[in-house]
Amino acid sequence: MGSEIPQLHIFFFPFMAHGHMIPTVDMAKLFGTRGVKTSIITTPGNVPLFSKTIQRSKDLGIEMDLKTIKFPVETGLPEGCENLDAITTGERSKEMAIKFFKATAKLQEPLEQLLRECKPDCLVADMFFPWATAVSARFGIPRLVFHGTSFFSLCTTVCMTMCEPHKQVSSDSEPFVVPGLPGDIKLTRKQLPDFMKSNEETDFTKMLKDSKESELKSYGVVVNSFYELEPAYADYYRNVLGRRAWHIGPLSLCNRNVEDKAFRGKRASIDENECLKWLNSKKPNSVVYICFGSVANFNSDQLMEIAEGLEASGQEFIWVVRKDKKDQDGNEDWLPEGFEKRMEGKGLIIRGWAPQVLILENAAVGGFVTHCGWNSTLEGVTAGVPMVAWPISAEQFYNEKLVTQVLKIGVSVGVQQWARLVGDFVKRDAIEKAVKEVMVGDRAEEMRSRAKALGEMATRAVDKEGSSYADLNALIEELSLTRNSNKQAS
Repeated sequence: MGSEIPQLHIFFFPFMAHGHMIPTVDMAKLFGTRGVKTSIITTPGNVPLFSKTIQRSKDLGIEMDLKTIKFPVETGLPEGCENLDAITTGERSKEMAIKFFKATAKLQEPLEQLLRECKPDCLVADMFFPWATAVSARFGIPRLVFHGTSFFSLCTTVCMTMCEPHKQVSSDSEPFVVPGLPGDIKLTRKQLPDFMKSNEETDFTKMLKDSKESELKSYGVVVNSFYELEPAYADYYRNVLGRRAWHIGPLSLCNRNVEDKAFRGKRASIDENECLKWLNSKKPNSVVYICFGSVANFNSDQLMEIAEGLEASGQEFIWVVRKDKKDQDGNEDWLPEGFEKRMEGKGLIIRGWAPQVLILENAAVGGFVTHCGWNSTLEGVTAGVPMVAWPISAEQFYNEKLVTQVLKIGVSVGVQQWARLVGDFVKRDAIEKAVKEVMVGDRAEEMRSRAKALGEMATRAVDKEGSSYADLNALIEELSLTRNSNKQAS
């Protein structure tokens, strides 16, 4: 009798921030549904963020577990500080964030120890762990990189780094075309990350440089996207730039029922049934959803403008606000007087964490005001909802161009300045205008029609015989062959 082929075992190592952990868990779950044994690596403080999803996956017969590694004591991080989202508020947030990035490099040794003990067949590690390629190579384990963004953004970043067009313009606001990139995409220096504009080498820029180099030595890249969404950029990345990459998204679609969608990320600050009941009482496409992700932190003046803009737009809304928005006396000073009373029944404010996928896919939601983080952008696309783009930091200005110029399923609120946490001040008139533009009128209908078509393509991509389904199958098959040939060679 021939010996049975052992099950493929893949380790997933997300960066400790919600925007990275949520899609990585979805990815592990997705691989698990194809019969792969999956393990997520994290630190003890982050275990509660994964445990419910893992238990639910196990109940469905998916082989999935957690492996923990600890930050060494000498990192100097405050006790319990194991997640970037926990330190993005307060005056020392920038200093703490830098300290946190440095501390993650100290996880190299514990990871090495874990790989030595368990010998998985592959490691999918976040781009912010550039050292993971070399660590994996020591044990002959292929390392896949996960950026958590689009092909469009990956291509733009490479073109910008290679050609540096921002160094040829005379002012911060002079537009330039991104050389080599399909689609005649224009940016300004203002919209670029600080680290790209500066010639000075910092710990962060060094880490990004190491990340690029380690990616070129890695097995390849897994992308949370689907071919039909950005074919020109998927082709450019693989065929012109010559990168090995597999599109396996939208990853959020691996969550099929209400509970799975509700349990993504942190526990929601509102009961999902209460939220859905409110939405189900509304007409189709009548509610605008406003959420800026887990990192952006607007000041009270900006929140006041959003409230005034929403009220003036006359649209019904669900607005997610970080729950630490209180003044020194514990009062909320960011709402116009009597706002909540006037908006009763018309608007719902969620203070804290929202079950975003559940909200977006509800028929009542007709528009999405977003910071253009890739998870949110792709969730908006998947739900078939037009967007108001309000980018703040990271690669969000690139994603804005994809939404407004390439896909033509959104409008810009008019932000021009990249910022780490807060961004440009946007006035109520601009907010009112943008919200109306995606919610009412002929242009809104055109954008909604395009968005709905893309949403249907997203669902088809992950179904049997779809483009993402096929790419994932091809990747699993390739990893199995690599594993088998490595075993024969040894």
